[in-house]
Amino acid sequence: MTELIYPEMPANSLVVLIGPSGAGKSTIARTWPASQVLSLDALREVVSDDAGDQDATGDAVAALHLLLEARMRRRLFTVVDATNVTRSAREPLVAAAKRHDMLPIAVMVATPGSVCIERQGPRPANRTVPEAVVVKQRQDMVDSHRTLKAEGFLEVVFSDSLYRLLPFLERLSGTRQADLGLDGSDGLGELNLVRRTFGEEILPLWRWKDGSNVAGGDRVAEIRLGQMYLTLALRTDVDGEGDVGFDVMVPCPHDDECTGYAWVPAYSVTCLFRALNGDLDDDEDIVCTAHGPNNDGDQDDDPDGRADLEEQALEAIRG
Repeated sequence: MTELIYPEMPANSLVVLIGPSGAGKSTIARTWPASQVLSLDALREVVSDDAGDQDATGDAVAALHLLLEARMRRRLFTVVDATNVTRSAREPLVAAAKRHDMLPIAVMVATPGSVCIERQGPRPANRTVPEAVVVKQRQDMVDSHRTLKAEGFLEVVFSDSLYRLLPFLERLSGTRQADLGLDGSDGLGELNLVRRTFGEEILPLWRWKDGSNVAGGDRVAEIRLGQMYLTLALRTDVDGEGDVGFDVMVPCPHDDECTGYAWVPAYSVTCLFRALNGDLDDDEDIVCTAHGPNNDGDQDDDPDGRADLEEQALEAIRG
């Protein structure tokens, strides 16, 4: 196990991350719960819909200071995720902590400048910081090291001395245990598969339609928002090999007036978007309960199978 170098921060701490763009400040910040982190990039996006909009920085800073004051007044552990390489940026943060008897701790993220510059490459154009700016930010960070204590920081530590991996994994483990119901709760149950396939954002829209027989006995669900919805089927024996997955209902590709049900595999939220947008209406993997697969050759080669599908459709309609 990694030796404990710097212990967990006191509960009444204000942690101020200091480092140039690309240093990895946000990666470190994410080891704390999101509710404890004030990110300048995130607030820039909140006020302008664009995290890279530098014209929105003033409003984002004002929002950060407002939120920081509220958290300091409540004496809540807080992390500020911004470059914070200048004294003028740090002074209001330290002042807010001091007003409410909180402990300001400076964390220097001293990633080599070459790495910070290299990390700009994969970023979107609106988030890329020019090399000269990154170099200046890093030099400002280095120059500030000798003044941080005089500015009022109780402690000055380097990020590679932080003891963050264990508490980070502990928090993730606790969340996972709760999702699986291993903490004594009901957990997510079958919604674990839904989240893994389509993402967490889908869960509030997901409703099981127990009792529905449109999927030939397989469990049916619906994703609905207002008047728009999708119907899905949970398949527990995909291709007869015991695999589990989802199909989404789409229009029959053979007959606009078909009374059967047509299904196509849904592997991700992208498939759901394409299904609702009509992009999967002619997908080659569609299987209609009345007309069979979306492949003329397969239909002609297996007339008995098609008749069986038609019978299933009629039973579903009668049911």
